[in-house]
Amino acid sequence: IVWSNPERFSVWSGALATASDVVFYGTLEGYLKAVDAQSGRELYRFKTASGIIGNVNTYKHNNKQYISILSGVGGWAGIGMAIPSLENDSDGLGAVGAYRALSSWTNLGGILSVFSL
Repeated sequence: IVWSNPERFSVWSGALATASDVVFYGTLEGYLKAVDAQSGRELYRFKTASGIIGNVNTYKHNNKQYISILSGVGGWAGIGMAIPSLENDSDGLGAVGAYRALSSWTNLGGILSVFSL
C-alpha cells in the first residue's frame, strides 16, 4: 500500500486513474473526489445530489477530456433509505444497521454529472 484515504462509509464506486496521475472516485455521501495518484492528497471534491455507487468514466470529445459519474445511492446500502418501514439493524440483511447514518449525509436519486478537464 502506497497510501490510503479512509472514508466515512465504504467506497463502492471503484477508482479511475488518468494518465495525468489523477485518481477519481465517488463516496456514498455523494462526493466525487480527485486525488493525486502518487500521494493520495485530495485535489478536488464536488458534492453530487446523491451517494455514488457507480464507476467514474472518462471520455474525449473534440479534443477535450471529460469525467462523468452517475450518482444515486441504491443497492444494499440504500435499502434502509428506500424502504422507511425497515427499522431494525438486522433488516435488509443488515443493511439498515450498517448504513443507518447514510440518510444524514445523502439522498436517494440519480443524476449524471459531467466535468471537463
